[in-house]
Amino acid sequence: MNPRFAFIAAPLLVLAYGVIRILDGLDGSRGPGIAWTTGHLAFIAALVLFVPIFWRLRQMAGGTTLATVSAVAGTAGIVTLLAQFGIDVVIGFMAADHDAMGPLFDQVQAVPGVQLAVYDAGPYLFYVAQLALVIHAAVRKEVKAWTPVLVLIDLMLPLIDKDLIPVGAVFLLVSFWPLARREAPAARHALVHA
Repeated sequence: MNPRFAFIAAPLLVLAYGVIRILDGLDGSRGPGIAWTTGHLAFIAALVLFVPIFWRLRQMAGGTTLATVSAVAGTAGIVTLLAQFGIDVVIGFMAADHDAMGPLFDQVQAVPGVQLAVYDAGPYLFYVAQLALVIHAAVRKEVKAWTPVLVLIDLMLPLIDKDLIPVGAVFLLVSFWPLARREAPAARHALVHA
């Protein structure tokens, strides 16, 4: 996959998820329905794109042990988030209305290990690894010093209010834009010599 595409598409898909999430909540509740499903699918697509992003950032960070551990942890975090969002989509299809979703989530989260792995701990691997990789790349001067700051803002805004996800996604897009531009010559060079 072209890293340039991933660096641009992933933040745009997170932006789409955040906007759709807000629109879904305008009636006072979120899910089930087309907005719930569409928003979740957008975020799932973004997560898939973060796999090549993490491994490209690992390369930018010099492929060190720390960078490799961060990329592996981030990929594990992606897997747990894919499970979480997959569960959300399935429950959205199973539930007749918003009130019916709660008991279904309770059943899933009651399965031993699911709460910890899929909700409480696992997803944070994605966020911590993302920040660690861009910091490591910044220390090696592979990315601008402000890149980790923008990524941190993106990661912190949803903790303040999940309705800020679209704003965070814009910060992420701005932080990834130079990386996408940087990938462009390499991608063109590879195509010319293929």
